[in-house]
Amino acid sequence: MVRVDTYLSPAALAPSALAGAVVAVIDVLRASTTIAVALDAGARAVIPFLEPEDARRAAQGHARGDVLLAGERQMRAIPGFDVGNSPLEFTSDVVQGRTVLLTTTNGTRALHAAHEAAEVHVASFVNVSASVAALSAAVAQGRGVAIVCAASAGQFSLEDATLAGRLADAVLQRHPSLPIDDATRTCRLLHERYGDDTARLFAEAEHGRALAEAGFAADLAACGAIDAHPIACRYRDSIIVGAPVTVALGA
Repeated sequence: MVRVDTYLSPAALAPSALAGAVVAVIDVLRASTTIAVALDAGARAVIPFLEPEDARRAAQGHARGDVLLAGERQMRAIPGFDVGNSPLEFTSDVVQGRTVLLTTTNGTRALHAAHEAAEVHVASFVNVSASVAALSAAVAQGRGVAIVCAASAGQFSLEDATLAGRLADAVLQRHPSLPIDDATRTCRLLHERYGDDTARLFAEAEHGRALAEAGFAADLAACGAIDAHPIACRYRDSIIVGAPVTVALGA
C-alpha cells in the first residue's frame, strides 16, 4: 500500500518495516546536514560507518589523500580523525574529490538501520526540497514512503521530527489522499508550529541547546539554512553520492 510512515527512532523499526519503501533518513544536528554539505562541496562520496575503528580500517585501503576520516562521539571530534562532524569543516578546499569516511553517534547508525529499504535518501533542512522531490517521485511511481529519524541515543529528537513533518507535509500537498500514521500526523503539527523558524526550533530542542553550550552555535545556523545545499543525497551499496537538482525551493 502506498502511504507515508514516520519512525521517530531507528529503535521503532520492526523487522522488514522498510522493505520495498523509499526512505528518507534524518539527523538534522548534524550528520545528514554534514553529508549534504560535503557532497555539495565536491566530495566524491560519503561512506557511513558504525564505529571509528571501522572507518580507520577502511582508510587503510586507500591512498591517504583520497579519503577524509570524519566523525564525532558525544559531539566532539574523534581523536586522530581529520575532521569532526561540523558542517562548517567540510569546505571545498577540504573535501573536493575525496571520499569522506564518516562515523557519528546517531546518524550513521540510522543509515545502517535502513538497509532493507528499496531506496534511501539523506534529508536535512539544507537539502529539503531535493529530498521532497525524491519522495514525491517515489509516490508517483506507486511506492510507499518512510521517514526515519536518527533521534538522540534512541530518544525522541524535536528537530528530526519537525523536519519529518515538513517532508511529509510537502509530499501530501502533492498527493493529498495518501494514508499516514499517527507519528506522521504528530510531526506535521511540529512543522506547523516552527515553519521556517529553525533558530527557534534549535533553541528549544534539547540537542540544539547542548550543541550551543558545547561551542557549536555556528553549526546551528548552518544546519538551519533551508535549501542552502540543493543536492539529492542517495545511499546505495553502502555509499552516499550526491546529484545536484533543480527544484522549486521552499518545500
